[in-house]
Amino acid sequence: MFHFLLLCLFFLYFVSKQFLSKPKPIYLVDFSCLKPQSSLRVPVSKFVKNASMIDAFDSESIGFMVKVLTSSGISGESCLPPAIHYIPPKTHQQEAIKEVEMVLFPIMDDLFRKTKLSPLDVDILIVNCSAFCPSPSLSSIVINKYSMRSDIKSYNISGMGCSASALCIDLACNLLKVHHNSNSIILSTEILSNGWYAGNERSKLLFNCIFRMGSAAILLTNRTGAKYSSKYRLIKTLRTQRAFEDKGYFSAFREEDYNGKLGVTVKMKDFIQVVGEILRTNISILGSEILPFSEKFWYRVSVMKKRFINKAEGIYVPNFKTVIQHFCLPSSGRALIREIGKSLKLSERDMEPALMTLHRFGNQSSSSLRYELAYLEAKERVQKGDKIWLLGIGTGPKCTSVVLESVRPIVGESSKGPWDDCIHQYPIEVED
Repeated sequence: MFHFLLLCLFFLYFVSKQFLSKPKPIYLVDFSCLKPQSSLRVPVSKFVKNASMIDAFDSESIGFMVKVLTSSGISGESCLPPAIHYIPPKTHQQEAIKEVEMVLFPIMDDLFRKTKLSPLDVDILIVNCSAFCPSPSLSSIVINKYSMRSDIKSYNISGMGCSASALCIDLACNLLKVHHNSNSIILSTEILSNGWYAGNERSKLLFNCIFRMGSAAILLTNRTGAKYSSKYRLIKTLRTQRAFEDKGYFSAFREEDYNGKLGVTVKMKDFIQVVGEILRTNISILGSEILPFSEKFWYRVSVMKKRFINKAEGIYVPNFKTVIQHFCLPSSGRALIREIGKSLKLSERDMEPALMTLHRFGNQSSSSLRYELAYLEAKERVQKGDKIWLLGIGTGPKCTSVVLESVRPIVGESSKGPWDDCIHQYPIEVED
């Protein structure tokens, strides 16, 4: 009898450990994306005309920016904040604060309307903006605006580049594992008013040409019953980085030029090479966890053949489309999208959300992934059970993967969100 009771206790302990201590699922309830005012659009002709009237640029710099703009894949529908429309642009602190209010408050209001949530229901607030770090912080500005609770857990993330939105989902996921029955809002943006570069170093002029207005708000929760009101369930998050290598570390770096003017130096050739290295590391780890046995097997066989038989032979790239139906890639530039698509053996349709987001809205830094997800929803391509891979790559350099699974078919979004007036026009053919 004693041994029987002891066996029962061990069995109960095993059951409780495996089932009762299992963390609750985390859901993405909904999200909102900013749709900038049409008056803020910047066609190439207007950009060039304004830039030509600014004394800071010489003729070679103007010509370089024209070349970048015409080959970037960005349309004249993309927008810049009001401060950049002035000649010369207004880059002081107050204009940046005005831009913060312009890009963050509308999406917060829209998210509260969509989810029927009150500001007092928010338990965790995470705000990410890479280059603008005011005091009080951006998270404090939002808390003050909406009179949020005194015990809200707030975080302000800076300097993380285009990967910050996916990275913040990983942070929120870890926080929700220890804070039960909680709501977490993530705000992602990049403030451009204070980032304008008024100099002639070509590696710093890319920032002026490619980055555009954008912001997104996301609601994550682990509350009981959230499955029935949510769009997606969080399956997996994974972060890798290569800041320990000087080549990657200095591939995108904010610094002063020889005249003391602040700007972001982007060594595109180095950056693309580093992206390939960090992406291989990330997908190797992610693939070992989510891919079917057959894909893992052929990958390991190719690694062994390369190591022991033929070192010149390439390593097999697993087919992620066996488990992933949709891909949201970094929209930092058309060349980068193509390079990542080639590495993952993706089709034009797989790269379409990233290419069309870059065309319509430009590079919106960390919030771009949400616009790509909104594109998939507006096209009504997301079915129940579909898995979506959000891939964020940014300065540092760092790479963050987020895998979502749709808990229901996503329909009726074509008349909502940032694509409501133009989704019928896409996809369009963009010349390389």
